[in-house]
This record gives sequence, C-alpha cells and structure tokens, in this order.
Amino acid sequence: MKEQLARDVVLVRAIESTDVKREVLSDDDRMYASRSAKELAQWQAADSKSEVTPEHFLQQRSEQILKRLAERTPAFGAVLARRGGFKGPSIALPLVALLLGAGLDRIGDPHRVDLLSAPLLGIIAWNLLVYLALFSWLFIPAARKNWSDGLLRRVAGRAAALPRKLPHALPRKLPHALASGLAEFTLQWTRLAAGLNHARLSRAIHLAAAMFAAGAMLSLYARGFLSEYRAGWESTFLGAAQVHAILAALFAPAMAVFPLQGFSIADIESLRFTQAASPAGGARWVHLYGATLLLLVVLPRLALAGFAHWKARRLAAHFPLDLGEPYFRKLGDAMGAAGPAVLRVLPYSFTLDEARDRGLAQVAAMLLGEQARAMLRPTSAYGDEPQDALRDAVLDDPDVACTAVLFNLAATPEKENHGLFLDHLVRLSPRGVAVLIDESSLLERSDAARVAERIGLWHQFCGFHNVPATIVNLLNPALRPLDQGAGLSVSKAP
Repeated sequence: MKEQLARDVVLVRAIESTDVKREVLSDDDRMYASRSAKELAQWQAADSKSEVTPEHFLQQRSEQILKRLAERTPAFGAVLARRGGFKGPSIALPLVALLLGAGLDRIGDPHRVDLLSAPLLGIIAWNLLVYLALFSWLFIPAARKNWSDGLLRRVAGRAAALPRKLPHALPRKLPHALASGLAEFTLQWTRLAAGLNHARLSRAIHLAAAMFAAGAMLSLYARGFLSEYRAGWESTFLGAAQVHAILAALFAPAMAVFPLQGFSIADIESLRFTQAASPAGGARWVHLYGATLLLLVVLPRLALAGFAHWKARRLAAHFPLDLGEPYFRKLGDAMGAAGPAVLRVLPYSFTLDEARDRGLAQVAAMLLGEQARAMLRPTSAYGDEPQDALRDAVLDDPDVACTAVLFNLAATPEKENHGLFLDHLVRLSPRGVAVLIDESSLLERSDAARVAERIGLWHQFCGFHNVPATIVNLLNPALRPLDQGAGLSVSKAP
C-alpha cells in the first residue's frame, strides 16, 4: 500500500472511530461507501485483469468518504488540500546549509589559510563524532529511538500529518467530530509513519551536512581565484611538531587518495604567523582541506543521505499498515474478501458463565463483523506466572484478528498480578493486545457512582501499562455499543 493511500485510509478510520454519534457520517453513508467501493474495486481489478485486493477496496472507500465530507464541509476540503509534507523542508534545509557553509570562512581573515582553522576543523570533528554515534546506535537501538522520538513528534509528525498554514478561523468551522477525527489522525499517523518520517528527516539532515561542507569548500576555492592566500598558523600551547602530527593525521586520507604534496616539520615551522613575513603558497593547504572535507564529510554524508532516501522511497511505496487490525477485518467482512475474523479472548481470574459467553460472541460481532467469532481461551488463575499461564497460547496465530485480555470490573487492578500478566502478553503478541473489562457483575450489585469510580481506576491502570481499556457488558452488550474498532484500542510492543 502506498503512503498516500495509507494516509487517507488512516484519516477515514480516525474520523469513523471518533464519530460515534454519527454526526458527520451516518450508517447509510458508511454502508453506501462500502457498497460503492466494492463495485468500483471489482471494476478496477477487471480493467487491470487482476484479483480484487483489500487495497483496491480501501482506496475506493476512502476516496468516497473523503469526497463526501469535503462536499458537505468546505473547511474540511481546505484541510485536505493543504496537507503538508517533507518536500519544503527537504529542499530548504540543504540550500540554507549550503549558504551558511559558503559564508563560514568569512569568520577569519579572508586573505589567509589558517592551518588550524577552527571552523574547518570543527566541521570535520563534528562529522566524525556523528559517524561514531551512528555506529554506536547500531548496537543500542533503544538509545536511538529515545533520542529521535521527541524530535519526530515535533517535526516529522506535524509535517507529514497535519496541514500547514491553515487559516486561523478554519478549525472553528469544522464540526466537532471532524476536528476530533483530525486530532486522532495526527496521533495515529505520527506513530504509524515514524519509520518513514525518520528516514526522510535523516535524508534532509545528512544532505544538509554535506551541503554545509560543500559550501565551505566552494567558498575556499572561489576566494582563491580572486585573492592570494597566505598560509600559516599560530598557537600559544602547540609547537611545530605537535601541529605537524595533527595535520599529518588529519590529511592522511586525502594524501592517500589524491596526488597531493606532503609537508615536513620544517615546512610547518616556516609557516608561523608570528614570523616577520609568512610565505604565500596557500594553494597546497586549500587542496588538502578541500580533499579532506570531500572524503570525510561530503561523500559519507551523501552516501548516508542516499541510503535514507532509498529507505524512505521503499517505505512510501510499501507503507506498513497492518490490515489485520479489527477495523480492517470488519471492512474486509463487508467486502466479502475475508473469512470469519477471530477474536481471541484470554480471561484473567474471571470465569464466564453461559450467558456471558453468548455476550462475548456478540461483542466479537460488534467489533469484527457479523461473521466474526470469539475464541475463548482457558482462564488464567489469579497470581499465576504469565509464562506458565500462556505456555500453550500461540500468540502469533495468523488466523486470529485480535487478542484481548478480559478482566472483571469488580476486581481491583494490581500491578504485581494484572499488570505483570498484561505486560508479558503485550511483549509476546506481534499484532498487539486489547483489553476488555466486563462491567456486568459489578453493575448488578453496585450503584452508578461506584461503577464509574471503578471504571476510572481501570482506565488509569491500563493507561499506566500503555494499553487502553474498553468497557463491555457481557450480559447486555447493547449497553456498551462498539463500532468498527472505535471502542477497541490495540497496544503493540515498541
């Protein structure tokens, strides 16, 4: 699935999930969009002489819904037209870096080449440190993730998800459901597109670093055509031998690759600026610095930018959107292209009677479509070790659409038991885990205030474990209506 299609599909999902009261999309709108998308997908597949795929169906359905919303709400159409991206920053950042690099040598004397030039040595040293950090992060990916997550949330997420430079009054013109849907879309898309945004951001940064060094090189050579350089150095603490050792190590790669003239300690001693007259001959040092910047900065950074560009193109062409999630499984049921979805339920310290077992089947149908069925696993006893309780569970079963832990609202959540079981399950489930909390038993013997207090406690507990909770009523599922994944949130291990 391509990036643009994935973005539209995620936007439609966010709007449908937040529009619980059907303020902007009625049931008829959704059913009509599904029927039309199914027919259009079949025609599209027939024209291309291929089979109907979920991508065809989702593309047609998202186009139908977004077009209808844009027609009904012109402000929303303006939002769709103004969606941003990385093109502007990807072009502007390297250009600005090139100009800054070109003006860098103006810090010093424009008529001399300082052998210990702080700006040029700073460029080289900084890039070598970056290479060392990138190499180190290969072995500690968690550090790389923690460092980049904050920057991605501020830069990548906003650039890729939300429109830029919207009129100030535009959000006020949007219905509440659409405004909430856009906010939810921003959160979802920033998370889903983290890898793609990271690749694009890396490409822009590496390219900017290469252009910064290239700007310094070009300025150094351009000024050499218009004025005569006088090469030299000065230092309070370094002697000619130390300076020679530093420069010999610095210029070793350039002299090994290019036929450049070397230098001796005597040559370095003769270039002190403290002498009465420093000789000319700056061309040799311009070539040495230019070749060093090319080998140590420009070429490696261009290679890193090229790799990031390849990665971004690959992710944009094959966006990793999991079509096995409950929302897509229910749409696949409407398309008729998927078999019965399976909701696997793992009760914890909770034994279901016959009536609640029937209610669980209704909840599965509400979440995953009318053909869905619930797979009830044996109950895990209170206090059991998660490894022992889940020993026989095949958590990567491809036939299972969603795995849900079922808790009893009457129970008090405990970190050492409920939390430990939940954390272990999230780590082992590749498709993520949902939490269902049945209120039926507590509702029978407590008042509304007590039930609301306990619901708040469970929401807080599950939020601490990064798994949103969904309240259900297994004796009367209609009391807690769920729609197309709107009421079922899935948490995946980072």
